[in-house]
Amino acid sequence: MTRPSLSRLLAPALALSLALPLTLTPATAQAGVVEEALEQHILPGFETLAQETQQLSATAAEVCDPGSVQLQQAYGEAFDAWVAVSHLRFGPTERDNRAFALAFWPDSRGKTPKALRALITAEDPIAKDAAAYTSVSIAARGFYALEFLLYDKDMQQLGSADYRCQLTRAIAEDIATTADAIWTDWRDSYADKMRHPGDRYRTEAEVKQELFKALDTGLQILIDMRLGRPLGTYDRPRPKRAEAYRSGRSQHHVILALEALAPLARILSDGDADLAAELDAAFDIAVEHASRLDDPTFAGVAEPGTRLRIEAVQQDIRKLRETIGEDLGPALGVEAGFNALDGD
Repeated sequence: MTRPSLSRLLAPALALSLALPLTLTPATAQAGVVEEALEQHILPGFETLAQETQQLSATAAEVCDPGSVQLQQAYGEAFDAWVAVSHLRFGPTERDNRAFALAFWPDSRGKTPKALRALITAEDPIAKDAAAYTSVSIAARGFYALEFLLYDKDMQQLGSADYRCQLTRAIAEDIATTADAIWTDWRDSYADKMRHPGDRYRTEAEVKQELFKALDTGLQILIDMRLGRPLGTYDRPRPKRAEAYRSGRSQHHVILALEALAPLARILSDGDADLAAELDAAFDIAVEHASRLDDPTFAGVAEPGTRLRIEAVQQDIRKLRETIGEDLGPALGVEAGFNALDGD
């Protein structure tokens, strides 16, 4: 499947931020870190997510054959849009467990296939009611549930094709509804809470800490989950724990997440050209090494040579996270603190 570049995924404002020179112009510097993060990173990212998931839902309404190139492409573009904002795990994505409704992963106990099998075997009529579908197990919602229906051969043999089609449409519509709710909250209220501290945030420093924490969260997800889970241990690698391996997206997600985090790091450098250059170089190295893996599903974690290259990417990101903690945090006057993954 041909997947779009990050600039295709995100709205023009965010695409522009990827091309900005390292030295901020007076106009962008004057806008401030918070405004720049909102206008160039957060708002365009969630608007794109809402648009791409609406397209996914519309496509599923037209064609629900799991082998449809059209449907798989719409799925890939919507999933890419989520990965590009998946580190922003605060505010509207936290509300009503929306992030988990979009992306229930990791699923170490296999709840997603169990929940889907139960629905398909019983031909549960809840799949015919989009509003009611929000009450099903969160494991049967979101991109990973839809991945099973589109890419898992065993799931595609279960029950009737008509019911699986209905379920595909229900999940796609539920994804679009959730993404639209997140975007609406950002556009109508939460962005202003960040622009004007006093309610959700007491000071601008707290807003900057939230942004810094999101950056740190994104890097931690890469290290511990997107790479750490399939790596497992040397004696016990876990290739089947790789994210979205059924659809061949594991390596792609690592690259896309790095490309999405890089502009946020640059924004948080707050006009410090040297620091921005240092961070850009570190992100470029990680992206280059991740792109060279040629292992879409991280199946090579069990092969010593390939495993070593995957571990090297993980180490690149560890070093990047250390640099951000040691240099970017103090420059902003913040610390990572607790993030959305702590206590899970």
